[in-house]
Amino acid sequence: MGEPLYIGVDGGGTGCRARLEDGSGRVLGAGIAGPATTRLGIEQAMTAVETACRAALAEAGLDGSQLSRVHAGIGLAGIGRKGALAELMARAHPFASIGFASDGLIACIGAHGGRDGGIVIVGTGSVGLARVAGKEIRVGGYGFPISDEGSGADLGLHAIRLALRAADGRIESSRLLVDVMARFGNDPMEAVAWMDRASATEYAVLAPLVMRHADQGDAIGRRIVQGAAEQIDGLVRALVERGAERIALVGGLSSAIEPWLAPDVRRRLKPVEADAVAGALLLARQKQA
Repeated sequence: MGEPLYIGVDGGGTGCRARLEDGSGRVLGAGIAGPATTRLGIEQAMTAVETACRAALAEAGLDGSQLSRVHAGIGLAGIGRKGALAELMARAHPFASIGFASDGLIACIGAHGGRDGGIVIVGTGSVGLARVAGKEIRVGGYGFPISDEGSGADLGLHAIRLALRAADGRIESSRLLVDVMARFGNDPMEAVAWMDRASATEYAVLAPLVMRHADQGDAIGRRIVQGAAEQIDGLVRALVERGAERIALVGGLSSAIEPWLAPDVRRRLKPVEADAVAGALLLARQKQA
């Protein structure tokens, strides 16, 4: 059968990445596939996972039958949905062993090289995650618009709300709000029609515009970003209070929002050591051990 092999998988809503290593940690191959979130169904998610894993084996010069000697660590978006983990564990698989975690948890494990710590993800959405003494901790991240405060989608939502108020003459406008309304042809009812079908991702498209105007001194832009930063501060502090001494900031907006965070929060932040796939690989090795 040959020596054991290890594969880490980061399965998210936009795609799936896999990386294959030998026992000494040498990278042998990598593969990608389509979305792997439980929201699409367990079978579709696991089909994407196995496709990415077979692609990684192929790059290493191995055929799919070798999956039987591979210990897999798999992070999946949506694994917290009721019944998802039980269904995944009950499903037959081709691996020597398998361990599942959320995509956020493997990002946290990778960020701190397997040590205890937490991450705050600031992207389209937001959430705080940590692992302390073997326990997984989660704060926020219940989904937009009821949660995900301080995220890209949240920034976009606040900008549109204030732009509509300015269009009514209820508040003074600014360059940011003028630019927001221009996206709707300066017609509030166009914004309403857009809202009826808009996703969190579409709201988050406005986040770079908000950040740019805030950095240029736009008073309303600054107010929106400062409010978002306070929400991210709260996520970091909540994780610290629950025992996570090391915190890393990750996600597409993390570098843009960091300068706006409170001094005590910024002092807590540590650089990310490795990616989510590395975290999944650590999970695979822990499960096999």
